Amino acid sequence: MKTNHIYEGDSLEVLKTLPDESINCVVTSPPYWGLRDYGVEGQFGLEKTPEEYVEKLVKIFREVRRVLRDDGTVWLNLGDSYAGSSGSGGKTEKQVSNVGSFHGGGVRMSDGLKPKDLVGIPWRVAFALQADGWYLRSDIIWHKPNPMPESVTDRPTKSHEYIFLLSKSKKYYYDVEAIREPHISSQKEIDRQHSEGIKDTNYATSKNWSGGVGYNENGRNKRTVWTVNTKPYPEAHFAVFPEDLIVPCIKAGCPKDGIVLDPFIGSGTTAKVAQRLGRNWVGIELNPDYIKLANKRFIQEEIF
Repeated sequence: MKTNHIYEGDSLEVLKTLPDESINCVVTSPPYWGLRDYGVEGQFGLEKTPEEYVEKLVKIFREVRRVLRDDGTVWLNLGDSYAGSSGSGGKTEKQVSNVGSFHGGGVRMSDGLKPKDLVGIPWRVAFALQADGWYLRSDIIWHKPNPMPESVTDRPTKSHEYIFLLSKSKKYYYDVEAIREPHISSQKEIDRQHSEGIKDTNYATSKNWSGGVGYNENGRNKRTVWTVNTKPYPEAHFAVFPEDLIVPCIKAGCPKDGIVLDPFIGSGTTAKVAQRLGRNWVGIELNPDYIKLANKRFIQEEIF
C-alpha cells in the first residue's frame, strides 16, 4: 500500500486492494444522497432511494472495517436533505454551493417518505452501520455559525450536520488529552459549587462526585457540539470539508506516524490536515479532475 497517495477509482473496489488492518483512522465525508451529478460513471450518491444509498454505504464500510486496525476509529460526516416532489428535493448547504446541483433526476422517495419530510439519512446510515457490527460511540453536532440562507418559512434554517464516531472494537485508540477544551470555570468555582451541593453543572467533573475523572488543569473533555465555520475552496466550486472540523478527529483518532484513510477524499482536505499533523494518509477518489485539483492544491500549499 502506497501512503501519502490518492488512488483513483471506485471506493469499494480500491478498498478491496488494501491490506487487512493497515489503517489507524478513517475521516471522511461521503457524497450526500441525491445531491448532484458529478458526471462520472459509477459515482456514489445517486442511488434511487435512501435505502439503496444506505445499503451501498454499509457495503463500503465493511471493507473499511477490514482494512481498519482493531483499535481504529471512523469519523463519518453526513448531511441531510428534505424530500421533494421529484425525489430528494430539499437543498443542503453543499447542494446550494455547487454549480450544477442535482435535483432528483431518477431519484424516488421510498415507502412512507412524503414530500417535505426530512429524509434522516445520517441516522439511517448510523443505525445501519451499528446493526452491521460497528460500535456507535458518539454523535457529534457540527454547528455552522455561517449556514447557507434558506427561503423556508415553515421550519428553522438548518445550521448543523452530524459526525459519527464509530469503532471496530469495544476498546480503541482515543487520545482524550489531545483535544481537551478550556475550562469554563476555575477549580475554586467548582469546589464552591460542590460544597453548596450543586450537582447539575457544566464544569469539569470532580473525582469526589463521579468516582472517576477528576479536574484536569489541562482542560475539560471535549464536548459533542463543535462550532466550525464553513470555508469554501474557490477552485473547487463546492463546499469542502473544513480543516478545523478534521483536526480534532485526527488528533484524537490517529497516533503520530499512523495512517489516516479518506475513501472519498475529494479536493484532499483530509490529506492536508493529516500531513500537517504528522500523520500519513491514503485517499481514494473516483473523479480524476478532483485528484488533479487535490495534487495542485498540495503543491500550492506546500503539503509535500
